[in-house]
Amino acid sequence: MMKQLFTSTYALLFSAVAYCQPSVKPVSIIPEPVNLIQQAGQFVLPSTLLVESDTTAELKYVLNYIRSHIALPTGSSLVVQRVAPNATLRLKLNAKADSSIKKEGYRLSITDKQITINANQAAGVFNGVLSLIQLFPNSIESPVPAANVQWTLPQVEITDSPRFAWRGLMFDVTRHFFTKEEVKQYIDAMVRYKYNLLHLHLADDEGWRLEIKSLPKLTQVGAWRVNKTGYFGNFTPPTPEEPKDYGGYYTHEDIQELVQYAKERFVNILPEIDVPGHSLAAIASYPELSCTPEAVNYRVRSGEKIIDWKPGGFEALIDNTLCPANEKVYEFLDKVITEVAQLFPFEYIHMGGDECAKNFWEKSEAIKTLMKHKGLKNMHEVQSYFEKRVEKIVSSKGKKFMGWDEILEGGLAPNAAVMSWRGLKGGIAAAKLGHEVVMSPTTFAYLDYMQGDPLVEPRIYASLRLNKAYQFDPLPDSVDARYIKGGQANLWTENVYNIRHAEYMTWPRGFAISESLWSPKEKKNWNHFFAKTEEHFKRFDVAEIKYAPSVYDPIISASKTPQNELKIELSTEVDGLDIYYTFDNSFPDRFYPKYTQALIPPKDAVMLRIITYKGKDPKGRMITIPLDELKKRTEKK
Repeated sequence: MMKQLFTSTYALLFSAVAYCQPSVKPVSIIPEPVNLIQQAGQFVLPSTLLVESDTTAELKYVLNYIRSHIALPTGSSLVVQRVAPNATLRLKLNAKADSSIKKEGYRLSITDKQITINANQAAGVFNGVLSLIQLFPNSIESPVPAANVQWTLPQVEITDSPRFAWRGLMFDVTRHFFTKEEVKQYIDAMVRYKYNLLHLHLADDEGWRLEIKSLPKLTQVGAWRVNKTGYFGNFTPPTPEEPKDYGGYYTHEDIQELVQYAKERFVNILPEIDVPGHSLAAIASYPELSCTPEAVNYRVRSGEKIIDWKPGGFEALIDNTLCPANEKVYEFLDKVITEVAQLFPFEYIHMGGDECAKNFWEKSEAIKTLMKHKGLKNMHEVQSYFEKRVEKIVSSKGKKFMGWDEILEGGLAPNAAVMSWRGLKGGIAAAKLGHEVVMSPTTFAYLDYMQGDPLVEPRIYASLRLNKAYQFDPLPDSVDARYIKGGQANLWTENVYNIRHAEYMTWPRGFAISESLWSPKEKKNWNHFFAKTEEHFKRFDVAEIKYAPSVYDPIISASKTPQNELKIELSTEVDGLDIYYTFDNSFPDRFYPKYTQALIPPKDAVMLRIITYKGKDPKGRMITIPLDELKKRTEKK
């Protein structure tokens, strides 16, 4: 018995040593699979990739993806057969559902001879292919055939399925317009990390982006504004002579093409029409939708100040709301929702409901009359009245109504789903009332926030570092998991002018959110995740997808000593980085002083320069910090 125990123990130790051999490079799959066993040995891709697969419509989508993302960069020819005993790659749908991997899960096996992907549905096969691609050398990301690459794969056994069914990214295409091709580019990037939902924010104060044939002014007028560049919200008001030539919109044909493109990648598109607030583009097109007579003079916002944000609240400077007391508004929304429902097959329509300024409603005689007739006690109940009527319109089109968590105020519509953005509390409250919830809190999932120090990031009012995004958990302990559909990250684009910057703002925080939505909670590990992130940076370099290097930049903290001197403390978001600095206006490298303790600047110094290194390699950006800026930060504290 002791001999058997010794033998078994030795075998386990030997296996562990073999697993950790330098020749066995750990794999870097994002999001982390549920279970992964890596073994020594490799699979070598042959010049002809023989695939055994059924030819259902959905599996054809998978095969097309393999052609463009494996066969093209490797230069392999692809041959597909329904039965192929000597297949290189087998794509198999389970005859009997495997309950352990759910609808979108998969089993991926790579031996020295063959790759096999088993799943219950084609979406699961697709997710298996996505993991398979991440196992190839980085050159697999090349958009053209890559030369002089040994196309090998590690031998692995993976069993994987998502933690949440709703794994989304919201892309605001109103504040700045993104073309149909750019939206496709965004979809291509997100599916790499097993996102399955694209939330398109299609209407706001700055533009109406969806053709509504029954309401042509929405795109004739509402889709165009004066072009401004700088910091959004602080622009000077446009003058009458400035051309309103910036913008654009999607035709019905554009949307149909995008829906199909997403479908072929197993992604649903959630449309959002934000009402009753954020409706200036609609009101500029049809002023009769407003409670305010001055609306006849309104125009689509170009980024000038229209809301006065105050501690604990806000007030509109112009009335950017649809009028809940006006029957024309509901006729208008019926027309809009009819066409939206016809264009988007997804079961939900998002109707906004956030940040609705009510100060103009308070002065409206029509609103006062409505309140009297309907017994509404306050403005929250006025908005609730509006939301409940809109929910009925959405339901009449065979769709489910969704809104931001403000729709809780004044009472929820009976079948409303809630997207919780002001932290998790709105989602928790809705779930406890038995409503479906998607978590997208500012605290973890707002991709428009700064990723590093304001000196090197486009300035906005808040920050969200990668480490914080990785802490996202859509399922609070206090709620019934049945009501939490999942979560998403949101990219608002007031200060995002182009697709390259949209990529910069999304990645790598999009990696972190994907792992929070897919991987088991107990599998998440920050150090392991960041090691994988660095490998995926290399893949993005090959794919020429932009990402933010902000995680390498030092975290800068300024305070005052008891002697009223400026005190500067530096830290890093990730381990293994050294910080080098100078106060003498020159440019530090690793031969300059290394930061080891809090700094007190020399008496007459005017700036601090810092940079991070990992060993001999510079990692962070060179940051130049005027000491006057740091002194101001201490005053704000």
